[in-house]
Amino acid sequence: MGFFTGRIPAIRRQQARKRGKPHIETSNDLIEEILALWKDRIGSDYSGYRGHVYRMFNFCLALRPCTEEEKQKLAIAACFHDIDLWSDHTVDYIPPSVAQARMYLSNIGRQAWSEEIELMVEMHHKVRAIQGSRYPLVELFRKGDLVDFSLGVFAFGIPRSYVRQVKATLPNNGFHRFLMKGAREWFSKHPFSPPPFMKW
Repeated sequence: MGFFTGRIPAIRRQQARKRGKPHIETSNDLIEEILALWKDRIGSDYSGYRGHVYRMFNFCLALRPCTEEEKQKLAIAACFHDIDLWSDHTVDYIPPSVAQARMYLSNIGRQAWSEEIELMVEMHHKVRAIQGSRYPLVELFRKGDLVDFSLGVFAFGIPRSYVRQVKATLPNNGFHRFLMKGAREWFSKHPFSPPPFMKW
């Protein structure tokens, strides 16, 4: 019986693909393992950040098929891309988030992935498309984050019905409200300067 039970998620994914509907990942062992290390530090914002990580992860997978290795890289980058909003509590959070990702990869013996994942984290708020990168996941990751950051205004060809389904399955839980609070605080002090995490 256990064999058939274990087969059900894979069968459902296959059926969803046949119907042209991407599967929605609501639990991923690697994402859960990494985020658990940060749960206490993130505190009351944990469910909001976890939802954002999963939504952008799903949007990346909906944009194009990925290998298992690519999915692991996306999962790691997704967990760390905004993490320093809580570790250092700074608006200029990209460089220390990159450092946290680098440290994690070193600890698990995946230094060979470091350059690619660091670029994914560093460039995820780039406004313009990333051209000619030797790492296609960097642009894929930028798009996946932007789909969720824009609440689906930018979808890059992902069906709107799927975006709505992901948002319903993985609720916002105040994540965008948290982002808007930080943006208001920044612009109240720097009305004519874009936040430091933005790249053109």
